[in-house]
Amino acid sequence: MTIMTRVRSIGRYRLDSVRGSGAFATVWQGFDTELDIPVAVKVLADNWTHHADVRERFLAEARLLRRVESDRVVRVHDTGVHDGRPFFVMDLAEGGTLEARAGGSLDAVEALRLAAEAARSVAVLHDVGVVHRDVKPSNFLLRGRGDGRVIVADLGSAKRLAEASGITVTTGTPSFMAPEQALGRGVDARCDVYALGVLAYVLLTGSLPFDVRDPYSLVTRTESDRPPRLAPEHLPRRVDADTLDGVLAKATALDPARRFGSATDLADALEHVADGGRARHGERHVSPAIVWSAACGLFGLGAGVVWRIL
Repeated sequence: MTIMTRVRSIGRYRLDSVRGSGAFATVWQGFDTELDIPVAVKVLADNWTHHADVRERFLAEARLLRRVESDRVVRVHDTGVHDGRPFFVMDLAEGGTLEARAGGSLDAVEALRLAAEAARSVAVLHDVGVVHRDVKPSNFLLRGRGDGRVIVADLGSAKRLAEASGITVTTGTPSFMAPEQALGRGVDARCDVYALGVLAYVLLTGSLPFDVRDPYSLVTRTESDRPPRLAPEHLPRRVDADTLDGVLAKATALDPARRFGSATDLADALEHVADGGRARHGERHVSPAIVWSAACGLFGLGAGVVWRIL
């Protein structure tokens, strides 16, 4: 991907510094010289400007962000094209990303509350019929340094729920991806619930709950494979280790039917643990081992599967 080094402005928007970059685009911290306010500017990479499908997906993300009326979703204010490169302008969230907080140094209660905030933001998308499909710490922003509100961003992989029930091209980040999503099967809001469970574990520990260094390890999991238990001595006294273990296991269950039914339900459970609550009915369930041999066979065919690793 090419990052602009000479062009330091796009129309009325000054580009000050790179805030993040991925496979398809770069996000700049910028400044609106007419309104005199800081902004974020997302610009499609040079090497993708002539790909009509990528351009359309880029602009579809802007339209989708613009359509969602919520302070939990980053807001788009303007779109345009500069020297053949599409861009769109968003709110600048000055508190940084959750990725910057995911090194394992967070207090467990704070980590749980941030994960719950992320889940409530994703729930806003689900409420308008959209599944994110790329939930991970770098795709969540903190509104301000003194504001704990978490904002969901980067809807480049998002898909309307009505269109996500059939076989689809796989997109997302493998380490946060639900097994059914990795297989290119139809997905629903529960694939985001799975990723939110992984995100919660990463915020709590600084590490991933499962070894997914290759796609095969992701789809050969069994129902008995649970996130490693957090040692009680590493948790505040108010956080019950058994309850937390049950919530994380349920969120990342192999079978979507065994997960929380919604991102809101997961948020409620995470806040329950953070508030010192104990396990409620169904949150300590350990299901029998079920090996996805058929799934592995499907995955081996590899039809239409594209891994997006950012």
